[in-house]
Amino acid sequence: MTLRSRLHVPAPPARPGQEPDFSYVQISPAGAVPRPETTAAARDMEQLSSQLVRVLDDEQRATGPWDPHLEPAELQVALRHMLLTRLFDDRMQKIQRQGRISFYIKSTGEEAVAVGAGMALRPGDMLFPSYRQQGLYMVRGRDLVDLMCQCLSNTRDMCKGRQLPVMYHWAKGNIFSISGNLATQFPQAVGWAMAAAIKGEDHLAATWIGEGSSAEADFHYAMTFAAVYQAPVILNLVNNQWAISTFQGFAGGESRTFAQRGPGYGIPGIRVDGNDFLAVYAVTQWAAQRARQSGGATLIEHVTYRAAAHSTSDDPSRYRPRDEWRAWPLGDPVTRLKQHLIGLGEWSEERQTRLEQELEAQVTAAWRDAQTFGTLTSEPRLDPLTMFDDVLQEVPPHLQRQREELRRLLAAQAAAAPAPASGVPAGG
Repeated sequence: MTLRSRLHVPAPPARPGQEPDFSYVQISPAGAVPRPETTAAARDMEQLSSQLVRVLDDEQRATGPWDPHLEPAELQVALRHMLLTRLFDDRMQKIQRQGRISFYIKSTGEEAVAVGAGMALRPGDMLFPSYRQQGLYMVRGRDLVDLMCQCLSNTRDMCKGRQLPVMYHWAKGNIFSISGNLATQFPQAVGWAMAAAIKGEDHLAATWIGEGSSAEADFHYAMTFAAVYQAPVILNLVNNQWAISTFQGFAGGESRTFAQRGPGYGIPGIRVDGNDFLAVYAVTQWAAQRARQSGGATLIEHVTYRAAAHSTSDDPSRYRPRDEWRAWPLGDPVTRLKQHLIGLGEWSEERQTRLEQELEAQVTAAWRDAQTFGTLTSEPRLDPLTMFDDVLQEVPPHLQRQREELRRLLAAQAAAAPAPASGVPAGG
């Protein structure tokens, strides 16, 4: 009998038309995972990379050593940030479907990943997000109008029309430019953290990628440099189960957890319930304290689920069961935090309704304002001459000539344009 090797091809547990199956997800009881000292050696806490840090139990009560013991007012702020993120996403999705913006990416179901981490970090810490951490901007107070104008590529677009929608940046808020080239932010964050340490600063870097991006070489470059130089950086790997239409097994999540890659480099790896705001906050706080004590990097795997499509260009019903997210065993992060506050006697369904109405009005007002700076189908238009700005410190002669040529062309087009009819305002 001839033996032949067989190629293993990962397969998702359920396809369209089948029942959702999350039996592969390893879940620890809430409060059961120990919290080591931030000074502990990576080799002494390898169990954190296979267990799952949870604070909220099935009744949404806080329990265990990872409970950060936040005040109710702080939890209410977190709920507000998470709900605003979700309502903002919902509005921008509708606007894209109406043809007013070209593209959008939602973070539905993953709000706690960004908001929990963002609230646990300091304003001076540098953030290197991917395209599903809108909550970071909510935490740091970015004007919704600015985010909307970037998606519109209008006259107030922070990127001046040079980036896909949702590829924001904010230097004042210490949030680095989002890149459509996946995983690039991992080595960038490590490099920034190394520079901060060289300068003797008390700031750290935090960065986020999806589990699919961890198969990129940049992930391993970053891990190597972070480990060797003990860079003060938090490396967040968001395991939302799907990289566009590819199940997480294709990135190596079948036999080992993604957090277990950390100990292989000598870096602590912590696996956390990404839909538990308190757990995300606590683990981020722990990793930040470790980094500030010159303890080096931490790899955090956020176990969550991408409830929405990958983007407005994606149809998830073609590769996974419809409404599979409703069966996700770790629940909805917004609902869980709301129920936790209600259990504390610090919230109610009536207050939740009022908050939703208030935030809906805020998003509506921001959209009304954003449109005044132009849309895909209405003026004012972004000046084409801005393409020469912010590229080179000194514009070389050949680009100066091209800029002047474009200026003359635009002036000629404006002069040739028919004048508006008498009594009719321009643009009417």
